[in-house]
Amino acid sequence: MLLIDSIHPLRVGLKAAALAASVLMAGAAHAADDATTAPTWTFGGYGTVGVVHADTSQADFTSSILKADGAGYTHRWSDTVDTRVGAQVGASLNKQWSAVLQVVSEQGLDKSFRPRVEWANVKYQVTPDLALRLGRISLPMYLAADYRKIGYAFTFVRNPIEVYNAIPISSSDGIDLTYRWHTGSIKHVGQLFYGHNDVRLIDPFRAKSRALAGFSYTAESGPLTIRVSAMTARLTVNIAEDLFDAFRQFGPAGAAIAERYAVNDKRTTGFSIGATYDPGQWYISSEAGHFDARSFFAATTAAYATAGYRWGNFTPYLSAAKIYSNDPTTSEGLPPAALPAQLRPTAGYLNAALNGLLTTIPVQSSVTAGMRWDCMTNVAVKLQYDRVRPHAGSRGTLINQQPDFRSGQVVNVASAVLDFVF
Repeated sequence: MLLIDSIHPLRVGLKAAALAASVLMAGAAHAADDATTAPTWTFGGYGTVGVVHADTSQADFTSSILKADGAGYTHRWSDTVDTRVGAQVGASLNKQWSAVLQVVSEQGLDKSFRPRVEWANVKYQVTPDLALRLGRISLPMYLAADYRKIGYAFTFVRNPIEVYNAIPISSSDGIDLTYRWHTGSIKHVGQLFYGHNDVRLIDPFRAKSRALAGFSYTAESGPLTIRVSAMTARLTVNIAEDLFDAFRQFGPAGAAIAERYAVNDKRTTGFSIGATYDPGQWYISSEAGHFDARSFFAATTAAYATAGYRWGNFTPYLSAAKIYSNDPTTSEGLPPAALPAQLRPTAGYLNAALNGLLTTIPVQSSVTAGMRWDCMTNVAVKLQYDRVRPHAGSRGTLINQQPDFRSGQVVNVASAVLDFVF
């Protein structure tokens, strides 16, 4: 079974999924305890194969803003929205030292399925309750942070994109410290982390974060699990640099606009809180998060709630999600009336380009209904319907919007996937 170096998993969804996640996530931690003097090795993997249909021709529905296309405009039926495969190898040298390498292949912004190193770290178990890791580590934001790419580990076809797309990166390069303790029947896990991240977008664009630091705290008591996380970073994304350089040519007013919206070493903060209650026959789960990039990415708040009922190997579920902007989604830009006549057309063009950029701020609500069927050991089939409505002039979480795209129109999305672990 797959070796995953992470904290004990949170209860989410089906018993079978929770059991698989427990094995997947806790393997490396226990392997080190079982090792003697000889190194031990483990290998495993996971994957999702799926198709998605969206009834729009004005934009693409997708699972991540870090994908090139999806269902709708580019493909009426898309097999790239959820499809991915991951493999992992772990090594335990003794009771103190272990290492893990995980590689994931899924569509990127360049349309390729080039494998990416998701995790690559060395762990030192200082004491049975205190551990130190160095390398590429999962970013501990949200309930499913430690297994957000393992579709089999949760009930949904995909984690609610309104919440999880707010922080699309899933790992960081650096160091973390994890400590476990108990108070009565409550299990506690505290985690501190520090690092950086460099994501290649479409050449020559990159998203870089430095001084990426934060904490995560998890409490588990019987069927209840609660997780709180927070992070901060200095973010630089070299998108729209030419636009903001052009604004700066208009003096102090243009420079102020560029300073407000450019993503140039901006202090970025994120916070999330989530809880799940899973007594066995049924479960409920909810998360909320706030992300502030202090740029054209804006400040957004998102939340979802879901519930499911287990009926043999079948689990029907319902969910609702919403994301909205705490900042204005339009800008007056440069005041053309205050400019010389010959500069007004240019100012109008720049203002229109800026407001086009601001339509990427996600404002959206959705409702979801689905069914999971655990058809055999370590294999699950899921069917899901989403009713997605971007509004307030936003494209929501859709990508590749076309000139005839109209915010406020409902997009109906149907998904079918097969999840597996080995």
